[in-house]
Amino acid sequence: MGRLTLHLAAMLMALASAAAQGAAYVRLPGGDFDSVLPQNAPGQPQRVRIEPFELRTTPVTIGEFQSFVQRHEAWQRGRVPQVFAGKAYLADWADATHADAQALPQAPVTGVSWFAARAYCESEGARLPTWLEWESAAAADATRADARDDPQWAQRILGWYERPATRVLPPVGGPADVHGVRDLHGLIWEWVDDFNALFIAGDSRTQGDPDKQKFCGAGAISIVRRDSYAVLMRVALLSSLEGADATGSLGFRCARSINGERP
Repeated sequence: MGRLTLHLAAMLMALASAAAQGAAYVRLPGGDFDSVLPQNAPGQPQRVRIEPFELRTTPVTIGEFQSFVQRHEAWQRGRVPQVFAGKAYLADWADATHADAQALPQAPVTGVSWFAARAYCESEGARLPTWLEWESAAAADATRADARDDPQWAQRILGWYERPATRVLPPVGGPADVHGVRDLHGLIWEWVDDFNALFIAGDSRTQGDPDKQKFCGAGAISIVRRDSYAVLMRVALLSSLEGADATGSLGFRCARSINGERP
């Protein structure tokens, strides 16, 4: 594993020196936020402090990721060690450097492993957002930083999960929220940096463990927030994955720290 770790480190160092591609980021103010995870006590949401950060306004697109792998052979399908990208990595692409001809260049890229997503963000001088950063951003609507208490907002979000998936994804660039961020709901699932710290704990007695962010499955839905079901579905998905995994509905966007330090 030591050689593989060095291989990944070398790739990330090379990417870190690459010029940023001019992707659009907006500043989010951070502040106190009632997260659905973790819970210090059953039925009680956890208030956390989120530092200001910048977030990409849209997910990374097929065209952007195609340019990335064309510039960086180490992240082309078939060249990446399997510990960093499994068999599903870019599996629907025509070849190692070109997406399927039917795919729209402005559609969000999917089929990308966590390691590859992280490397792409490094190439922009950025990183993947943490779960808490993503969750807080996803709570906004067009006029409010936190719309989760609005039943109509929650119903619109849940409506996405009821729609059948389409093979050809539409372009990014849906309606902007109050911060100017787009497509946090209704298009794809998204990687977060600390996905492997999220998992479903079947026993609420384990919720005091400070080393993991946990929730108690259906208990969290019924006791804490009934309107958090869509968010908890994302936690359930992410908690089931490993870093080399990829799916046809999972993409990513990048974030940047205001102070230059990782959270």
